[in-house]
Amino acid sequence: MTISLDLPLELENELSAEASQLQLPLSEYILRVLSFRPFLQNPPKTGLDLVAYWESVGVINSRPDIANSQEHARRLRDQAEHRERA
Repeated sequence: MTISLDLPLELENELSAEASQLQLPLSEYILRVLSFRPFLQNPPKTGLDLVAYWESVGVINSRPDIANSQEHARRLRDQAEHRERA
């Protein structure tokens, strides 16, 4: 379905900036924002609920290239601690 909207310039700029930070096209970012509505209306109440939500939207196991998440996190921390400062 295609929908055309006339957004206020300030809202368009704000959404465009957020989409740019995530390196997403504006249309895809808006679709993601809209798809979070059910989550925002009924947020998880426990950690188990949150994990179930993450599984349902594909966050968990979204990086099959990372075999050992703890080692990956250590490597990222080490890189951050030893990067050159601008």
